[in-house]
Order: sequence, then C-alpha cells, then structure tokens
Amino acid sequence: MTLPDFGLADGDRFHGLSHDHLSKSEQIDHGAPTFDTGTTIVAIAAADGVVMAADQRASLGGRFTTNKNAEKISRVHPTAALAISGSVGPAQNLIRSTRAETSLYESRREKPMSMRTLSRTAGHLVRGLSVAPILAGVDGEGGHVYELDGGGSVMATDYAAGGSGMQVAYGVLERRFDPEAALGGATEAAVAAVEAASERDTASGDGVTVATITADGVEIEAFGDGRDAPGRDTAGEEVA
Repeated sequence: MTLPDFGLADGDRFHGLSHDHLSKSEQIDHGAPTFDTGTTIVAIAAADGVVMAADQRASLGGRFTTNKNAEKISRVHPTAALAISGSVGPAQNLIRSTRAETSLYESRREKPMSMRTLSRTAGHLVRGLSVAPILAGVDGEGGHVYELDGGGSVMATDYAAGGSGMQVAYGVLERRFDPEAALGGATEAAVAAVEAASERDTASGDGVTVATITADGVEIEAFGDGRDAPGRDTAGEEVA
C-alpha cells in the first residue's frame, strides 16, 4: 500500500531556518535550556481560505545572516501547512512526524484529517520541542488558524504571529485584520505584517514566502525582497 505523498523531500531544504542560540540567563523548571528564536511568521483566516506568510532570513542569533532563501512554511496535509520558528532539528522532526500522521490517518480512514484533529495531533507532537509553530488549514468548516507551543497547548484564533518579529507583526494584524476579507485582502495584511517586522527585527528579512490555502490545496510561493509579493502597494515608489 502506497501512502499519499505530501512532499517529504521538502524537509531536505528546511535547513534555512535560524540557528538559534541557547539563553545564558534563563532555565525552565526541569533544567533544559530555553531558546531564542529569530524569524517572523503570520497566519490569517479569510472568508474563502487561509493565508500564511514568513520572512526568508536565516541567521545566527539574529547577528549574522547565513541564508537569504530560508523556507519556513511547509505543507503537512492536503489542505494545511505549518509555519515554524525555533530550532532546526526539532522543527524538521515535527514536520516529518505530522506528515506521517496525516498520511496514516487518510490511509486508514480513507478521508483526510479535520483541522481540529490535525491541531490536536500536532499539539501532541510538538510537546517538549523547542519550536513555536503556527498551524493553518481548511476543511469542511472553513479556514482555521492554531497557535502551538512546546508545552503542548493548542489555541484556535483568527490570526496569529510568531517569532522574534511577532510584536511588530501583531501591530499590523490588529489594525488590518478583517473577518470578512477575501484571500486577496488577507494576503495584503499578512505580507504587510512580515515586511513591517523585517524593518525593525534584525533576525527577519530578505523577502516573503506566502502560502495560500484553500479547499483545493496549498500553494507556496517565495518573493525575493518582497517587492513582488501579492498585495504589495508600490504606489509612490520611484522606478529606476
């Protein structure tokens, strides 16, 4: 029996995420080191799907850029994707494990996981890992966004931001989120949030990756410096 292929080979290119450094001053209760993350990821639910966006900079602790084409959004389900901030190895394992679970579920039950089931599965898999993912997807009930963390919590929301640029990104999302917006409007808001964070957060930048998720599937596209990203307003820019 052949399991559905959700692009496992994509994990081979996931090396581009930030190489996080251990905190020198803080320890969690059981003595394991905490991690500082450098990235900006966002997700917004729209009337007809979900949009995710992430910057493309890989850095060493936010001080040195090691890669300008990092891929931080990965498909894990026919109509869902994970955006990751955190340590590289655990993030790779989380993506592979989530893909394997969704493939096995579909093979056994002959239908894809609902987003509620997928979020609970991902919440279990992420427990204890030094990553802070955002899960987004579409099912028969519409678009969904979930915030996950290493403690195993799963929080449903209409929009979310994560990583070192999240404070700036949330400022944009709070101002521009429209629960009745179509995918085009949600894309504009998501790109604007990542670009705003990239202006202020030294660990974020070098373009935007946009994932558009609908009932038809997941489309992921990268846009160099972000100038060609969907919804970018170029009014007032001087053309050389």
